[in-house]
Formats: sequence, structure tokens, C-alpha cells
Amino acid sequence: MSLSPAELLLSYLDGQRAHVLGAIEGLDEQDLRRPVLPSGWSCLSLVNHLAKDVEVFWFQGVVAGRPAAQGGNDEPDGWQLPEDVEAAAVVAGYREAVREANRIIRATPLDSAAAWWPDYFPDRHRDLQQTVLHVLTETATHAGHLDAARELIDGRTWLVL
Repeated sequence: MSLSPAELLLSYLDGQRAHVLGAIEGLDEQDLRRPVLPSGWSCLSLVNHLAKDVEVFWFQGVVAGRPAAQGGNDEPDGWQLPEDVEAAAVVAGYREAVREANRIIRATPLDSAAAWWPDYFPDRHRDLQQTVLHVLTETATHAGHLDAARELIDGRTWLVL
């Protein structure tokens, strides 16, 4: 049975989302919060970024047009993770953002125009398909970042040839 174009895109996106979760699986709270690169981000702050700035922003804000998900220049970005937020809550938030994004993707034709577009982004996506491809690219890129961070933390690698 062949997949529809939307199902195919979603399957690839879900594969990268699973890679993100797999890359952090088994890390304790301390290791999830420990920055290992000079830029200072942690695995947990990257997952928080993917939840808020990627899944929520692009699908709930841009595609569905929900004002609360659109953020703004005065809103803290997902990279800013308060110390009192538990790792389990961040991971649960990512999973929930993915569930809602998938619901929106499944309910929206691929050629649908964005319901809202931020005026501070000059290159507008023409439709949902371009937004999914953008999110797929960003998620895959960050999955690779998590692979590198994980290898620096405890030597674990995702794929070894």
C-alpha cells in the first residue's frame, strides 16, 4: 500500500522526532541540563526549543493561526529553560506539541496557505507542504546536534556503520 504525499511527509517527520527522543533516552536530569558545546545549549533546552519554537509555532501558530502560539519578539524563546522545569515536563510538552501538530497536519490539505505569517520572516512558505518540509529539516538538523551532544556526554552514538 502506498502512502499519500501527506502521510509520507508525516512519516519522515515522525522518524526525525523519534530520533530526537531516542538521542536523549536514558540521560539523567543532570546530563540533560549540562551544556557540552561552547554555545551553552543543553539537550533539554534543545528539546524545549523544538516543542515551542518549532512544533507549536509552525503548526499551531502559522498553519492553524492560533494567536497564543504565534509568540512575539518580546516572548522568551524555547532555548530559555527555567531551572525549575523538570525534564519529564519538557519531554511531555514535546510529545504533546507533536500530537497536536500531527492532528493539524492530518486535518489540513498540503496546499493550504498559512493562516498567519510573522512579519519578521521575509520568505513566506506558500503552503503546508513547505512548512512540513521546513520543520522536517529543522528537526533533522537538531537531531544531529543531539547526536553530537550525546556522544560528548557519554559516548553513545545513534548510528554506527
